[in-house]
Amino acid sequence: MSDKSAAPHADVAALSFEKALGELEQIVQKLEGGNVPLEDSIAIYERGEALKKRCEALLRDAEARVQKITLAADGSPTGTTPLDAG
Repeated sequence: MSDKSAAPHADVAALSFEKALGELEQIVQKLEGGNVPLEDSIAIYERGEALKKRCEALLRDAEARVQKITLAADGSPTGTTPLDAG
């Protein structure tokens, strides 16, 4: 078994969010167009799934890093909380 067949979408792990999302959008357009043979559609769909997972992982990482600074009554910083916390 070759390395490519063992991890056919290994290159996806190195893509930036923007590149992964751009490629995912192209895949959606191809599949929606309906002019792709079945075998190719399956391969394209599988790559799209890998790209979707990459984008989701990058978004989770970004959300974990986005925080807001909490302030005491006198305006001094007291720590951080998740940005979406009440």
